[in-house]
Amino acid sequence: MTISPSLMSSTVSTSRGFIPQGRHGSFESDNVVASGILGQPEPEAILNDDTELLSVSWNQDYGCFAAGTSHGFRIYNCEPFKETFRRDLKGGGFKIVEMLFRCNILALVGAESNSHYPPNKVLIWDDHQSRCIGEFSFRSEVRAVKLRRDHVVVVLEHKIYVYSLMDLKLLHQIETLANPRGLCCLSHHSNTSVLACPGVHRGQVRIEHFGLNIMKLVNAHDSNIACLTLTMDGLLLATASTKGTLIRIFNTLDGTRLQEVRRGVDRADIYGIALSKNVQWLAVSSDKGTIHIFSLKVRVAGEDSSNHSTSPQGPALLERNSSSTLDTLLSPSSSSNPGSSFSFMRGVLPKYFSSEWSFAQFHLPEDIHYIAAFGSHNSVIIVGMDGSFYRCSFDPFQGGQMLQQEYVRFLKTESQPR
Repeated sequence: MTISPSLMSSTVSTSRGFIPQGRHGSFESDNVVASGILGQPEPEAILNDDTELLSVSWNQDYGCFAAGTSHGFRIYNCEPFKETFRRDLKGGGFKIVEMLFRCNILALVGAESNSHYPPNKVLIWDDHQSRCIGEFSFRSEVRAVKLRRDHVVVVLEHKIYVYSLMDLKLLHQIETLANPRGLCCLSHHSNTSVLACPGVHRGQVRIEHFGLNIMKLVNAHDSNIACLTLTMDGLLLATASTKGTLIRIFNTLDGTRLQEVRRGVDRADIYGIALSKNVQWLAVSSDKGTIHIFSLKVRVAGEDSSNHSTSPQGPALLERNSSSTLDTLLSPSSSSNPGSSFSFMRGVLPKYFSSEWSFAQFHLPEDIHYIAAFGSHNSVIIVGMDGSFYRCSFDPFQGGQMLQQEYVRFLKTESQPR
C-alpha cells in the first residue's frame, strides 16, 4: 500500500497484508542469543567488546527495557534484573527499539550506520516468526515510534502518523511544531485511546482522545516542551519545558492544570518523567544527575490510589462525567512535598518561594542520560546511557535520600542470557 504523496510521502508494506491478532510470544522467558540479519544466520559471531549503546526505552508497563546497540538490540527484565534476549547483527545497529509490553512484536529503526535499515524506515518485526511483518518508509528521519495493542505511531520532526496495528492503514495525521526529540506518548488502557504531543505553538501540547473524538490544546509552558508523559489510562498528563524547572500535571479531558512541582531554580535538560501506577508519585530525571521524586495530590475518579492500575471502571466513569473531573482528580489531602517557609506570602515573593519541591532524591553522575520508572514496593528503577542499571528505594513517609539496592553494568558480556 502506498499513501498518497499529498499526505507526505510514506510507503507501507506488509508480508501478508495484515498483522494477525491473537496470542503472541513473549520475551519474558526466551533467554536466547541470536545473530545474523534479523533471523538469517551468518557465520561470524558478533563480539560485544566494542558495543555502543544507542538508545534505551521502557516497555509500556516499565517491567522491561530495550537497548538499541551498534550491533542490534537487547531486552532486559527489571525485577529481577536479567537480560532475556539479544539479537546481534552484522548489518548495523538500531537507534529505536520499541517494545509492545512483553510480546514478540517490536518496532525498529536503524542507526545511520545500519546498511540494511536506514533511519527513515520503520520495521515492524515479529521475533516469534523471525520475520518482518510490515515496513514504513518516509522522506525524512524517524524521530520516535510508539506502540499500542491497536496502533503504531510514527513521529517525524514536523508530523505524526497514526496507523492501525491490525492492517497498517493510516488513521490520523497530526502537524506539530519542530519536534527533534520525537515527543509523543500514548495511553495503554483498552477503554481509553489518548495521544499527547507538541502542538503547533511553543509550549503547547495537543491531546487527542480518539475514542471520544475530543481534541484539547493545552498551553502548558512558556518555553518549548522538553518532555511529556501520560498515565496508563491517559487521563493525566505531566509536562516539562526546555527551561526544566517546573513539572506540571494536567487533566487531559478539559486541560485543567492540577498541580505544579519544582525540580530546581536553575535550567536543566529534562530526560524523563514517570508516573507511578497508583498516581501517587512522579519521578523526574535530568542532566543535573539527580532523580527527583514528588508526591502527587491528584487521583482518578472513583478509584482508591492502591487499585488505580487494575480497576476498569475509573476511566470510563470519568469520561462519562467530565464536568466534575477537576474535583475528582484533586486529592482531599494536601501534597507531602516540602514547600518553602515563605509560602504564606504567595503572590508577594517570587514564585519559587511557594513551590512544591521534591519529596525524595537519588544522586547520579551529571550529564549522563538516565530514564527512571517506578518499580514495586516504593522502589525506583533507573537506566543510563552509560550502560548502568540502578534500583533504589525511598521512604514513602519520610522521603529524603533514596537507598541504592542494586547496580548492574548491563552491557557486559557476563549479563547475557544463558
